[in-house]
Amino acid sequence: MGRLAAVAAMGVCAVGLTACGGGGGDDDAFKGKSADEVAAQAVKATRQADSMHLKGSARQEGGESLALDIAVDSEKNCEGTVEQQGATAQVRHKSATLYLKGDEKYWQKSLKQQAGSDTLVSKVADKWVKMPAGDDQLSGLCDKQGLLAALDEDKSERKGMSKDGTASVDGTPAVKLTKKSGGKTLTMYVASKGKPYLLKVTTTGGSAPESTTFSDYGKPVEPEQPPAGDTVDLKQLAAK
Repeated sequence: MGRLAAVAAMGVCAVGLTACGGGGGDDDAFKGKSADEVAAQAVKATRQADSMHLKGSARQEGGESLALDIAVDSEKNCEGTVEQQGATAQVRHKSATLYLKGDEKYWQKSLKQQAGSDTLVSKVADKWVKMPAGDDQLSGLCDKQGLLAALDEDKSERKGMSKDGTASVDGTPAVKLTKKSGGKTLTMYVASKGKPYLLKVTTTGGSAPESTTFSDYGKPVEPEQPPAGDTVDLKQLAAK
């Protein structure tokens, strides 16, 4: 269990889902700075943000599709959804407790190696499941720094960027940075007003395109406690 979340965390590595129109940015916002300097500044500002909303999609080398839509803050409060190959799970992390609400297909895939999985699936599908403490793979979805770590894992991936005009991402003006390498194109849209946050990052070309938008910087993440009558404890169920 947790494979879906682990894949989701990896899917954010090259990190945009909404359309970007031309114009609206400001070339003077980063006057005197190279594209690589702007990219580094954007990654730093994004990692330092208290909270954000990430929404993205990816296709992996094997052809599997992944979609992630999650709001997260620096205190690991989070809520959102993860979808992989038609299996969907909602995630909430509140008061150091992780809750997951997966559909039947999600639990069938997650529990297929466990004895008595058919019975267990019927008990957890479409319920808010309190996950065992220490489930690092799933809890990683609610670790803002962990989700963004891949932006800095290989700094060479964003070396050699070029300024490529301006754009608007969901109404926010941006400077567009691009880098072409090995048949792939990495594009970063950096806010040109206010803090230089990343607004969108895409990788196109190749067999594993990825795309993620970033929004709602600084907006409080306040997931609701799942209703007690709609919550089950996976650890207790597994022990029966």
